Amino acid sequence: MFNQTLEARGSAVAEQSVDRYLARQPIFDRQDSVLGYELLFRSGLDNFFGRQDASKPSECLIDNFLLFGLETLAGTHRAFINFTRVDLVRDLPTLFPRERIVVEVLESTLADPEAISACRKLKQAGYLIALDDFVPSTRSEPFLPFADVVKVDFRTTKQHQQEALVRHLAPRGIKLLAEKVETHEDILAAREAGYTYFQGYFYCAPQIVSTSGLSGFKPNYIRILQAVNRPEMNLREVEGILKQEPSLLYKLLRYLNSAYFGLRAEVTSIRHALSLLGEENLRKWTSVAAMVHLAHNRPAELIVTSLVRARFCESLAAPLGMRTKETDLFLLGLMSTMDAVLGRHMAQVVCEVPLSDEVRAALLNEQGCFRDVLCIVLGLERGAWNDISQPIARLRLDESSIPGIYLSAVDWTTRIFQSASGK
Repeated sequence: MFNQTLEARGSAVAEQSVDRYLARQPIFDRQDSVLGYELLFRSGLDNFFGRQDASKPSECLIDNFLLFGLETLAGTHRAFINFTRVDLVRDLPTLFPRERIVVEVLESTLADPEAISACRKLKQAGYLIALDDFVPSTRSEPFLPFADVVKVDFRTTKQHQQEALVRHLAPRGIKLLAEKVETHEDILAAREAGYTYFQGYFYCAPQIVSTSGLSGFKPNYIRILQAVNRPEMNLREVEGILKQEPSLLYKLLRYLNSAYFGLRAEVTSIRHALSLLGEENLRKWTSVAAMVHLAHNRPAELIVTSLVRARFCESLAAPLGMRTKETDLFLLGLMSTMDAVLGRHMAQVVCEVPLSDEVRAALLNEQGCFRDVLCIVLGLERGAWNDISQPIARLRLDESSIPGIYLSAVDWTTRIFQSASGK
């Protein structure tokens, strides 16, 4: 019943004015599949939840999940949720289905008899328990008998400590999670040390594999990106490329004939499809589908991140009074991970696809309103709340609207990714 309420409230969130920030950080397994998302919340730019504010943790947590919806936030994956000592003692985790969440015990939690008893009850009830930011100490060690996962902060621990924890905990059946791994060097070190799970945005950082040409990727997808993003789109050129790439054409026709698009008559020809979709929608959908194919050997979460960013940036066009820039803002978010997708420097990427000067400048870290838009969504992803306040102020955006826009982008991404990828 509680989960149904979460889903019902979550489905309507796009229509609400949300005054709470959220961060959704992916957690991967050794096969590069998403195990779950850690969910972090705060009420605004002047008030933190979790570690900074534990005065009313239970009320904050319940309110957030009723508002956002567990299914919307984590999809079919597990949600890793921080619980304070007060939450644990009050049995708050049991309000959530045990198969949908992982209970994170904060490193600041005092291992007193009440907290230990609460963890024992959760373990007996079948809940998974993770210890956050673990370091061996008299405060944290008493929780180890109940731990399924131990999270290790790779920024604050040294390599010999990271390896020692694997030797100490892995024989006890505890899985080690490397947290805050931001580069490919980090992930390789964690894998070699024996870590099972990984949390961080290492997949969004480029791993340069070539500096000459795009060998290994189908050139038709670069051509279609170029064609649909020219200042004046030539539909005959687009049609010609689609005819040379049956897989992309098939997905386009399938998308238009789906219930999601809502057409009464079936689409049977390329020209008919292009005319029905219209230039703006064609530009967006084709860009998405092309990226899905370009990243065929990359984790799907990288494309999910691209789409969330694209939709979020596009959605800020109206409040910024820039409706004519919707497509440019969409491309800004979409292209923001293209260096990681292609394994190339961003300076090379922006030379290969026609982009506006504003988009190109923002992708190259040059200051401006487009860069501020991108900084907001990057900050939201990481829960880097302090990085969000200044760009919001510079753009004169309504702070309370940002979380709802972000959550709508997450929901939209789930649907559009499935259609564009043919799932």
